[in-house]
This record gives sequence, C-alpha cells and structure tokens, in this order.
Amino acid sequence: MDLGLKGKRALVMGGAKGLGRSIADALAAEGTVLTISGRDVAAMDKAAADLKALGAPAVTVVQADVSSGEEMDKLADAAVKAMGGVDILVLNHGGPPVCTASEMKEADLTKWFQNIVVSPIRITMKLMPAMRAQKYGRVIVVGSSGMQHPIPTLALSNTLRASIWAWLKTLAAEVAADGVTMNILAPGSIRTDRITQTAAVRAEKAGTTVDEEIAKAGKEVPAGRVGEPKEYGPMGAFLAGTTGAYITGTMVRVDGGRVRSML
Repeated sequence: MDLGLKGKRALVMGGAKGLGRSIADALAAEGTVLTISGRDVAAMDKAAADLKALGAPAVTVVQADVSSGEEMDKLADAAVKAMGGVDILVLNHGGPPVCTASEMKEADLTKWFQNIVVSPIRITMKLMPAMRAQKYGRVIVVGSSGMQHPIPTLALSNTLRASIWAWLKTLAAEVAADGVTMNILAPGSIRTDRITQTAAVRAEKAGTTVDEEIAKAGKEVPAGRVGEPKEYGPMGAFLAGTTGAYITGTMVRVDGGRVRSML
C-alpha cells in the first residue's frame, strides 16, 4: 500500500526510542524526511543512523526538553529550517510518575500539565498555520488507553491526558476543512521502557518480579500478551499518510483489545 509519505516531512518528538521511535521507524520506511527530538543526544544520533538505513532520506536531531515552552519554539524553528516545513507532527513525551488519585500532589500536577498539555499545544499552534495554508497536515498524539479506561496506578496520566484529548477533539473540527487531521494513537501495554518502569513499581509493592508483572499485564489483555513497538508505529504511518485524510478527531487504539468500551 502506498501511504503517500515519500518526501513528506515529519517532526517526531521523543523519536529516539519507545513509541515515538516505532512511529519514526514506520515513517522512515515510507521515505519520510525526519526530525527527531529528545534530551539524549547519543541515543538520537544512533536512532538517526538506524532511521536512514530504514529509508529516511534525511534525519535531523534536535535536543529539546518538553518541560520548556521556549524549547518547543526552538524545536519547531529548527525542524522548519532543516526540512523546509513540517507536514506531520507527532506529539510525544515521557509519562508522569506512578500514583493513585489519592496520592496526587499539586506540584506534580503543575509540572506535568506543562509537559503533557501546555508544550504540545504550544508547538502545534506554532506549526498549524503553515499546515492549514498548504492544505495538508497531520497531528498525531501518542496517547494512552487510560484516556478511555483509567488505569488505577496512573492517575496523573489519566487526568492530564484527558485535557489534551479534549483540546485535540475541539481543534480537529476547526482545521479539518483545511486538510489537517488530528488524532490520538493510544497504546495499551506495549513493551517499552515505560511498561518496565511501571512494572517495577508494582513488583516492589507486591513482592514479585518485573517479568512477572509484565506477564500479568499481558494476561489482562484479550490478546493474551503485551504488544511490541513494531505493532504500534505502522498505524501512525497510516494516519500520517494520504490514507488518513478522512480520519480526524478520533482515538485509534492499538491495545490488543484491552479497552472494552464500544466508543
């Protein structure tokens, strides 16, 4: 299937590893020009070499911290300078610490509101006018199944991701007629550093091992296992391409059937 991505320009935040990397891999294989961002330059440099080997014509690395609005401005400017523009924006960031709703602290809410809500909105609105003017744009949020099925130990994530979901749903309707789509790609339990970290917290409390907790998470999924990153990214490429032109304002789940809701 031709996704219409050859020569398109994508900015993938957190594109060196995890779910961001899985989307970057899929885009690279389709011939997309890439800019990836993150804090670990060494990891990004290695990822850039791998992405070029997969088929990306060019890969630019930009060090940027999502906790800073000013750095989001610089990231957007750097991507536009390197690629001549941005057609596809993948909003991605690290997740907040594990906690229940009763354990949430105001300081954590404030800190992570910047990372999960303010910075993604800021960089999107900086790049959105050009997308609308060229009549092509794709904004993909790396979300969480907790946005529809709250995860008890990820209360901070549940709470703040609901805000970005509401913003995306609202803005998607405003820009759809200009050829810009906005969607959330929500993973379930995917084998990344994040699932290992949360499993470690559960293991410490339960007196089990990380592997046991990951296996337990897999058993809670109808598919009977946790997912692999390579099973997540291709859907991001589909949404980013011409194939995703009539899909907007929605959440696409890659979760092995974990969320049982019909909506």
